[in-house]
Amino acid sequence: MNIEKIWLTDSAVWIRTADGMEYSEQFADYPRLKFATAEQRNNYRVCCEGIHWDELDEDLCFEGFLHKKERNLLYELFLQHPELNASAIARRIGLSQTQFAQYISGDKKISPKRLSEMIEAIHAVGHELTAITLPQEMGAIAAQSL
Repeated sequence: MNIEKIWLTDSAVWIRTADGMEYSEQFADYPRLKFATAEQRNNYRVCCEGIHWDELDEDLCFEGFLHKKERNLLYELFLQHPELNASAIARRIGLSQTQFAQYISGDKKISPKRLSEMIEAIHAVGHELTAITLPQEMGAIAAQSL
């Protein structure tokens, strides 16, 4: 895809293709972009497949700008839980951030096997978090601060 121009507004990132067509993605659909400062949003880099915000750990694939978005399970999950790091989940299951973003956005269809791997990775993070115990010293410090 030949991208001629990229620009940001208060609510979206826009692209213009070489044929003059313009497309946008709304920040509201991407929690990391939604809650980012203007400075953080403006700090992006462009690669052949899309736009990446290193500081925010967010990717938007150019192909995703062209397709009507159909909300899927993963999209809703990451929208409802912005504390989940999609890039870290992608790394856990051996996917590139761009490919994972395409699954979340609905640009690529997810096989039942791949979806199961993704959900298992998310559950594993939850289990790891619930298994955390604080040393007694930390508990005492926390109690003192109340």
